[in-house]
Amino acid sequence: MSATAAPAMQPRAAGPEDDPRAAGPAHSPAREAMRLFARNPAGMFGLAIFLGIVVATLAGPYFYPVDPFDIAGAPFTPPGGDPILGTDYLGRDILAGLLHGGRASLTVGLVAATITIFIGVSIGACAGYFGDRVDALLMKVTEFFQVLPTLLFAMVLVTLFGQHLSITTVAIGIVSWPPAARLTRAEFLRVRGLDYVKAARAAGAGPLYLMGRVILPNAAPPIIVSATLAIGTAILFEGGLSFLGLGDPNIMSWGLMLGQNREYALDAWWTVLLPGGAIFLAVLAVSLIGDAINDALNPRFRKRS
Repeated sequence: MSATAAPAMQPRAAGPEDDPRAAGPAHSPAREAMRLFARNPAGMFGLAIFLGIVVATLAGPYFYPVDPFDIAGAPFTPPGGDPILGTDYLGRDILAGLLHGGRASLTVGLVAATITIFIGVSIGACAGYFGDRVDALLMKVTEFFQVLPTLLFAMVLVTLFGQHLSITTVAIGIVSWPPAARLTRAEFLRVRGLDYVKAARAAGAGPLYLMGRVILPNAAPPIIVSATLAIGTAILFEGGLSFLGLGDPNIMSWGLMLGQNREYALDAWWTVLLPGGAIFLAVLAVSLIGDAINDALNPRFRKRS
């Protein structure tokens, strides 16, 4: 009895489903965070405002080449005439002041926030990684700076070293770092005991490598959010110092416009409302961006999305 031979199976043509790239590459954490940020309406609104302010302050003076310190008309010219946004108590163009002043205010915010995060992360990382006596000593230093009245301390520094924009920027950075240090310390204390850190230490990695290449990237999300919010805090800080008469009188800024026109707020509202509104919009935009970044980097929020 002969057995019927089973027909030979023909090889199937490879289709798209057999291509390992068909499912698409796995989303990296950075790409996933960007995707979640783009889905946040408040964050995108804040980003649009911030980018609009940056473009206006960078490109505006080229399209509106008016020196903010030149006399452009009669003092207290109301908006709607010439100049279009009116003049201040000296007859200077408000629009020119807003465009040029935004450069100084945003520069102070970015540089002061960088100083704040650099000092805070350096001290917090050392305290959280080494612990024991190093932690105790650095936290005592942090507590000393934290109990000082920040505005008063910054006023003292500006008074001692001069009313220059660079001095103001450094002063804001120096007095604002303790919260960043405490946040970084808490993250390093949490991460340093995880298994992959222990494995890297057992493999012979040194302290600098562990802090900078192993622990810091995994402790970065809350630090990034803190850095974003520090920009808005620095802009407000500069405005407060200038409002009190401690701003740089040779460089136009939104805070300087507020400080020099504060006595005329009731009679010429536009001289303080417009620069104050610019500060408000900048700080609002940074706050919305910071909140959106916090949501995008939050693992619990990712799971819900």
